[in-house]
Amino acid sequence: MPKQPLIAHDAIVLGILLALLALIFHTSRSENKSWQRFYNWVPALLLCYVFPGALNSLGVISGEQSSLYTVASQYLLPAALVLLTSTADLRSILRLGNKALLVFLAGTVGIILGGPIALWIVSTLSPAFHQQAEEQQLWKGLVTIAGSWIGGSGTQIALKEIYGCSEALFVIILVVDAVVANTWTACLIYGAAYSERIDRFLKADSRSIEEVKQRILNYREERDKPTDLTDLTTILALGFGGAAIAHALAIFLTKTLQPHADWMRAHGLEPFLSNFLWVVILSTSLGVGLSFTRARKLEKLGTTDLSTLFIYFLIMTIGMRLDLSNVSGNVGLFGVAVIWMLIHIMVMFVAARWLKAPYFFVAVGSQANIGGVATAPAVASVFHPALAPVGVLLAVLSHVLGTYGGIACAWLMQLVI
Repeated sequence: MPKQPLIAHDAIVLGILLALLALIFHTSRSENKSWQRFYNWVPALLLCYVFPGALNSLGVISGEQSSLYTVASQYLLPAALVLLTSTADLRSILRLGNKALLVFLAGTVGIILGGPIALWIVSTLSPAFHQQAEEQQLWKGLVTIAGSWIGGSGTQIALKEIYGCSEALFVIILVVDAVVANTWTACLIYGAAYSERIDRFLKADSRSIEEVKQRILNYREERDKPTDLTDLTTILALGFGGAAIAHALAIFLTKTLQPHADWMRAHGLEPFLSNFLWVVILSTSLGVGLSFTRARKLEKLGTTDLSTLFIYFLIMTIGMRLDLSNVSGNVGLFGVAVIWMLIHIMVMFVAARWLKAPYFFVAVGSQANIGGVATAPAVASVFHPALAPVGVLLAVLSHVLGTYGGIACAWLMQLVI
């Protein structure tokens, strides 16, 4: 019989988690230098995972006995995916020009292929790691890095649930992800000071940056008006209505595919028998479809903020299921992540050299993949404040590609192990 936690009522646990989340949000956005230095080293996302894990480990709350995780994963995540992808301004993204898009997509391909290659390299060099990777199915954790680096936190969590990555492995993955990704972000910003030298190496024509700048100067991130009750209801109806459609279609598809289950398992297609996988794919695809309608304009009313809140709360509920006393490090995973990142970097620079694209497109394209909406605009603004929207647009495209890219990477990783 499981041990009874100090606080078992979900209404109380919900209040605690939201209070912790509010504290993390306030401190991570604080102008206080100490907090800024702290969050330079410790990502807010990691705290959202570790704090509830600590409460669970100490017996204050119990993720195993709580129903909050089920609610968050089944209701909030699909809604968040619909809302996030529905804001993609794909027409504006296409107007960025071929060089910006091709360099960005090269970075995405580098992530999809780089993960399996890095896993194969480390497994070949270290038989002990190869055995561990097979026994512990480390690919289930590594594929969530692909989700994080292509599609952001929402895709990372979705892939975790699709492939069943354990909480103990996932918290290590979060640390690996944070260390490697943040180190590369720092390198990109440092490289901006030497962009002219790098452009000469790439034989790039930097005039294309000015053309892009003129195209996106009219792009505005500010809200047109405060969100009212009707707006908020519309956003919630869009998110949860889309999630409802995704759930209904997913049930139909999994029932339809069930008679072919043996054949699909024999051909490595077992994940497509998962109802949750179809919910994620359909939610993402529905959101992409909505991005071509007037629903995209809801972005100016806070759609992204609300969907991000859903994802962060889901992360808190996942953290509730973690027992920190069982967490241990893994040097091999760091090795895979570092090699993986180097492959991504190499592919991007080769593409940029071939296209004669400026370093700006490399930096922003890479950060749109690795960092997402939060940091891609910041890296772009290092070159010029007016270029920040380029980072926004490419990062939104990253959200769109994340689910599909993550599934492709997972399939390739399973071939390696």
